[in-house]
Amino acid sequence: MTDATDRPAPPTRRAALTGLAAATALTGLPGGARSQPAPAPPAAAELPPRSLTAAPAKARLRPAPALDSEIWAFDGATPGPALRIRQGETLRLDLVNNTTAPLALHWHGLRGEAAMDGVGGFSQPAIAPGERFTYRLKPPDSGTILYRPLVLNGAAEPAARGLSGLLVVEEKDPPPVDLDLPVLVMDWLLGDDNALQPFAAESPAAAAAGRLGSWITVNGAAPPQRVPVAPGARVRLRLANACNARIMRLRFDGIKAVVIAVDGQPTESFEPVRSQLPFAPGTRYDLLVDMPTEAGATAIVTALVGSGVPLVRLVTEGAARPASTAPMALKANPTLPAAVRLQDAVRPQIVIEGGAKLGADLKLDMAGVDSARPWRLNGGVGDAAGKPLFSVKRGTPIVLAIDNRTAFLQPLHVHGHCFRLLHPLDDGWEPYFLDTVQIPDGKRLHIAFIAENPGRWLISSTVLERFDRGLWTWFEVT
Repeated sequence: MTDATDRPAPPTRRAALTGLAAATALTGLPGGARSQPAPAPPAAAELPPRSLTAAPAKARLRPAPALDSEIWAFDGATPGPALRIRQGETLRLDLVNNTTAPLALHWHGLRGEAAMDGVGGFSQPAIAPGERFTYRLKPPDSGTILYRPLVLNGAAEPAARGLSGLLVVEEKDPPPVDLDLPVLVMDWLLGDDNALQPFAAESPAAAAAGRLGSWITVNGAAPPQRVPVAPGARVRLRLANACNARIMRLRFDGIKAVVIAVDGQPTESFEPVRSQLPFAPGTRYDLLVDMPTEAGATAIVTALVGSGVPLVRLVTEGAARPASTAPMALKANPTLPAAVRLQDAVRPQIVIEGGAKLGADLKLDMAGVDSARPWRLNGGVGDAAGKPLFSVKRGTPIVLAIDNRTAFLQPLHVHGHCFRLLHPLDDGWEPYFLDTVQIPDGKRLHIAFIAENPGRWLISSTVLERFDRGLWTWFEVT
């Protein structure tokens, strides 16, 4: 069970944020020069269409001499390619499904059109094996977006087989860096023969807790990923958790890491409390790191799983660079509301119940738990044909109470919107935006947002085995 403190902690009101406690090729720059702001693309720029094919593949997930594992991949690689576009551009992506399961791609953190949200069986028909579907995406915001399968009652297996990737929407005026490094973390349930363990025989405990892997990869390879950088270099890390169920914390050693975006949205820059950040499935962070000026220095990003798993090892090599004097910050997103009128808000409620209990021996007790439908949300499970949690006109402020009456931390994602985490007395909110919130076991939190994106939208568990078993609901904006 995860530490119940794994959620963003309230900052002081008198100072900047000081903490938060709540794929992919390296992108180097020619000649080692820092990136410079490029001219903004035309508002209606549409990129040439490209395709993305999901199909069986092989990958060496453990170090040699381990055998390759049979997985599913996008364009033959896991994670899929890091798709990069500029803010204001439109991406047309033709998804070809050459797997044996229905697919759809959800763009986790994209405030786009409801028809392009990528939830099979809800926002679009699932893409049958052998078929294709064209996504037309025009992200209104810059940021780091996770793409992975999301089909009602069928999301967990395609994701656990390796289908995920990042969409990077670059700012029109990006901060100058020497290296922009996507870091996609996945875990895999592998046997001693490196084969993926069966899906049809998921245990009742896995149905409740989610499929926890036995091996973690970083950008599709065994950790840690060693990245040589020049002494004094400034590095942008784009960290994303694409695990099915692995909820962890990250620790930063040997560096001062500065968070500049949470869940893709710019935030007032801050250093993580105790150099740690909570990291649930679906969560993304953008950080800036200034490397030491001496050669041979090491900076490590570690996942606090077991005794610790080093994910990324930045090592200074070669000639030193002049230290950057540019601000370690992003410009605020002007399209997000500065305030939410709480006094005018519609106030729906989510109550999460069910799941296993922890026995005295700290093992899961599944007695009396329905393994097919172990979770209940407001007394039932997600139903696309049922009544929405709420239906409101565009521009309506929402304050959503989420009451977690289970023995598990529950990460929930609000589709098509981003929100504020309210203070316990509803007397203010944290000075950052989220699209995924972690509700500690036995706790109740409130989030606030303006329902401004027309369409039907999910509120869904980011633990995909829980999502497949109905831990989601939906709302409507007219």
